[in-house]
Amino acid sequence: VQLQASGGGLVQAGGSARLSCAASGFTLSGYHMAWFRQAPGKEREFVAIINWSGVRTDYADSVKGRFTISRDNDKNTVYLQMNSLKPEDTAVYYCAASLQYCSGYGCSPRMRYWGKGTQVTVSS
Repeated sequence: VQLQASGGGLVQAGGSARLSCAASGFTLSGYHMAWFRQAPGKEREFVAIINWSGVRTDYADSVKGRFTISRDNDKNTVYLQMNSLKPEDTAVYYCAASLQYCSGYGCSPRMRYWGKGTQVTVSS
């Protein structure tokens, strides 16, 4: 079982980036998929979640209106489109899979599988 995140890098403030998370070893369509992030010296925090079918999403207030989570079950991949990026979005971003739909604080322990993170750095 593996989740591989990609698409991170260095982006200027106000710019955009798209993260991808490809699953292998299991069928992603059976899981709700989420993105989390962890900035240096801070706890890992919830960013967004999408339910197994893609019809329900939830976002952290800090990214609402700027980030969009989506999924393509045929490609076994989930995405995070990040627009209007800010320096405070700088973090390592992780994708995760869960059998329970959740959002916000307390969601992290419910994740069953975690991917290795991808670094996103937003320069001012």
